[in-house]
Amino acid sequence: MGDYFEYLHTVGFEETNLVGNVYYVNYLRWQGRCRELFLKQQAPEVLADLQTDLKLFTLQVDCEFFAEITAFDELSVRMRLLELGQTQIRFGFDYVRLDPGGETFVARGNQRVACMRGPNTRTVPARVPEALVRALEPYTASARTQ
Repeated sequence: MGDYFEYLHTVGFEETNLVGNVYYVNYLRWQGRCRELFLKQQAPEVLADLQTDLKLFTLQVDCEFFAEITAFDELSVRMRLLELGQTQIRFGFDYVRLDPGGETFVARGNQRVACMRGPNTRTVPARVPEALVRALEPYTASARTQ
């Protein structure tokens, strides 16, 4: 296992514009999808907690682009833990095109998430669940060299 959680994606026509480039909003969608799959595969206890009163609010997202991708490109979205606070988490995302001869780094993104609990009208900050902390341990960015 690497120091990142990986979501593999094949770009579809519906994710591109008239020129054939990927719409920027899809990079943000892929961040969310990667995070969802991480929870499903690595922290199912947190998914169960989300069915009760835990809420994960996305506070901030960004993405910086270095190369273009188009329909049918094979993409690896690699998520790492950048920061872990008492009530917030910051994830980093690397977008890598998987080419026949190697890999091309195409974009980098970040996402800051807050943990909250309570009914929708009265949510309050909450500690990051221990199950999520344990699941994130292998994916810290400390070994990252890009």
